[in-house]
Amino acid sequence: MPPTPQRHFSAPTIVIGAGPHGLAAAALLNRFDVPTVILERSDRVGNSWAQRYDHLRLHTTPGTSKLPGLPVPRQAGPWVSRDDYVCYLESYAAHHRLDVRLTTPVLRIQRAGPGSDARWLVCTSDGPVPTDAVVVATGRCHAPHVPHWPGRATFTGTLLHSARYRSPAPYRGQHVLVVGAGNSGTEIAAVLAGAGAARVQISVRTPPNILPRSSARWHAVGRLTEALPLAWRDRTSLLTQRVAVPDLTSRGLPRPRTGLYTRNAREGVNPVLDHGFVDAVRSGRVEPVPAVRGFDGPDVVLADGTRLRPDTVIAATGYRTNLYDLVGSLGVLDEDGLPLAVGSETHPEAPHLYFAGYTNPLTGVLRQAGIEARAIAHALRRERAGSTLLAPRGNAPS
Repeated sequence: MPPTPQRHFSAPTIVIGAGPHGLAAAALLNRFDVPTVILERSDRVGNSWAQRYDHLRLHTTPGTSKLPGLPVPRQAGPWVSRDDYVCYLESYAAHHRLDVRLTTPVLRIQRAGPGSDARWLVCTSDGPVPTDAVVVATGRCHAPHVPHWPGRATFTGTLLHSARYRSPAPYRGQHVLVVGAGNSGTEIAAVLAGAGAARVQISVRTPPNILPRSSARWHAVGRLTEALPLAWRDRTSLLTQRVAVPDLTSRGLPRPRTGLYTRNAREGVNPVLDHGFVDAVRSGRVEPVPAVRGFDGPDVVLADGTRLRPDTVIAATGYRTNLYDLVGSLGVLDEDGLPLAVGSETHPEAPHLYFAGYTNPLTGVLRQAGIEARAIAHALRRERAGSTLLAPRGNAPS
């Protein structure tokens, strides 16, 4: 039986997570007269961005990184830094006067009992909150994932996930192995190699699709070619890489055989935007090596049997959504823990339970935040108004 609601507060809509997707959804819902409260587990807006490494810069331009209703300040430059983007998110919450309840972790979401005026109970550490609709926006990068490599516990060096990496300073003079050749792994490896690490190697399981850093052009191409056949887009992307990126096969990094569009469709993986990684590999400052098979005391054992003895292993091995505790009992997740319905779509068994921020489109995750926020706001507005749509207050964020 559901616990008795403690009405310390309630709202027609609860948004879980004060990152870009949660903030955008709340801003648009408020504009359409749907009072919304954001519940955030940490003590600040945009905390997941604030915890990223110091030298992080967005891979999208300010125009495709803005949220509805507020541009990214021009002084942030063409490649927005981590700190500038966190400041932007804080300014966004203040600009739209969003009701953000910090240090309010949500433990689970459950259906309200019979006779309740609400559809859902959002169970927090302070008690359950009744609400008619919930937007889950805790994000794809919620829980760092380190593979359960055989012998991992025996490793005598330092092993950390890239979520705990902050700057290259602690690794000067060290032999560092970075595991994972996505955007974070390649960027970290290149920065380490240029900041005094004695030796930097990067373990590659699947050769990445690498593109030049001019991401505005590539995200625009992604939008323009969405309607074209996948095979055509793949062939074009592989040809583009051959023209724009030197062949690194002799350095241990062969060209990819799978196009970036297929990889995105199958695995949710985006191409690597080059931040100096290609030059670091060409010069030998970063050495690609095979995938990690396991650990044996001080050694890292690779797929080809080679043994390395690094001082530090940085696992740039991705994240998990960690949604099972929150909604695992509701039947709304697939076998990988991802929502079965996202954006304005809801699961038939869970009306008014929305998920924002769980896709990784080639057109840009931050641009997608605005798209999903608008779709959810319009869906809830239609539900509230029936056949008569409510007009937004003032000008809705664009």
